[in-house]
Amino acid sequence: MTKTDERAEDTCPLVYQCRPPLSPRTVNHLAGPMRRHLKTIRSGWRILPPGRIAVIVLAVLRHDQRLADMAGGNNVSESTFRRWRDELIALLAAQAPRLDRALKKVAKRGGEMVLIDGTPIPTQRRTGRDNRRNYSGKHHHHGLHFIALTDEKGRLIWVSAARPGRTHDITAARHDRVLAHLRAAGLGALADLGFRGLDNDVLDPVIVTGFHASRTHKLTPGQKEANRVLALGRAPVEHGFAQLKNWRTLTKLRTDPARATHLLRALLVLTNLEVNR
Repeated sequence: MTKTDERAEDTCPLVYQCRPPLSPRTVNHLAGPMRRHLKTIRSGWRILPPGRIAVIVLAVLRHDQRLADMAGGNNVSESTFRRWRDELIALLAAQAPRLDRALKKVAKRGGEMVLIDGTPIPTQRRTGRDNRRNYSGKHHHHGLHFIALTDEKGRLIWVSAARPGRTHDITAARHDRVLAHLRAAGLGALADLGFRGLDNDVLDPVIVTGFHASRTHKLTPGQKEANRVLALGRAPVEHGFAQLKNWRTLTKLRTDPARATHLLRALLVLTNLEVNR
C-alpha cells in the first residue's frame, strides 16, 4: 500500500465567497478596538490581520455561518476562530449603554416617552434539569427572554440581560428596575398587556398598557379605540426588534446561554452602527 500526499482532482476543498450587507464603517469600528486589545494583551501577531478577523466574525453573526466552515475557509482552527469571536463580542458588549444613561440621553434630546417590549430567542434544546426553565409555555419551545427599549421612532436604545425563556415581561422589568429608571429620567413608556400591573400608580402612571378584556368584562367602544391608538404608537418597537434579529445568529442560538447577554449587547451596538450610518 503506497501513501501519497497528493489530492485527487475531485477531493479539493470547496470555498465560496460571501459579501455581508454591512458598511465599511462597521468593519472599521470592530477592527479599531481589536487592534487596541492586541496591544493591551501584548499579542503582536495573529494569523490574520484585525480587519480580516472583523469581517469573518461579522459574517458569522450576520449569516449564522458555522464556525467550522468559516475556520476551514480561512485556514485557521475552529478553536482559534471561536476565541476571536468571543473577543470581539466582549469588546462590543462593553460599548453597550447602561439603562440609566440611555434614558437620560433620550430625555436630553427632548424625548418624552420610550417603547418597551419583550421577545424570545429560540435555542437548542439541552438535556438536564437546569434547562427546563428555558422552556416557554407561551411559545412552546426552548429559548431565552429579553426586553428592549426603543425611542419613538423604533431605534434601539437598550437591551436587558438574557433570562430563561419562561421569564415573564414584568419579572424581567422588575429585575432591571425599569420603572424606577423611567421615573428618574422623567420619561413615560408605552407597553403591551404583558406589562400590565408593573405600574400601579393610578394618579401619575409612567407605563401605559391599554385595557384588558375578559369573559366577564367586555371593552367599551372608547376602550377599544384607546387600544387601537396605543397599538399604533407601539408599532415602531417591532421595527427595532426586526433590525436586531436581522443578525441571523439569533434565529436559533447555538452558543452557551451564559454568553447570550454579551451577544445581545454586542448586536445592539452593531445594529445602531448600521441603522445610524
